[in-house]
Amino acid sequence: MKSLYLMRHAKSSWSFDDLTDEQRPLNGRGREDAPRMGQALVKRNIKIDLLLSSAAVRALTTAALVAKELGYPHERIVVRPEIYHADVQVLLDVVRSCPDETNSVLLVGHNNTISEFANLLSPGALHEEMPTAGIVCLHIQVDRWADVDQSNTEFYFFDRPRDKPREVE
Repeated sequence: MKSLYLMRHAKSSWSFDDLTDEQRPLNGRGREDAPRMGQALVKRNIKIDLLLSSAAVRALTTAALVAKELGYPHERIVVRPEIYHADVQVLLDVVRSCPDETNSVLLVGHNNTISEFANLLSPGALHEEMPTAGIVCLHIQVDRWADVDQSNTEFYFFDRPRDKPREVE
């Protein structure tokens, strides 16, 4: 069995008119939500074998903040530029190209595609769009990532930042 975690990047800033869309950073809430969602994965005892991210600054920063919480080495984050403008077929191709020795993959991407992809693999799993920093977990009954499709994928959970309490220091 394989586990696929689909995460929408955390909330980004629109305060920098001189930046391209791909260069937009996270805003304050995004910098709080990303590690909190990483902590939520830790509380579920989740270990990630492979972390894939869009090259967009907001997605890569989200991936790095989650990786830190999971104890996943920053230098092992794999940037897949095609995730940035992906449609669901591109995301499926990215997932199907994962090394078979990995059993759990976290993919950090963008809406609307990340929500559409979750619903493609597990129809009806989401009754809403994924919010920023939302994570969907899918369990996939395959030995090879190349065999992933709707027929062997099962929805496991959908975590949203609003459902995760802020840690009080």
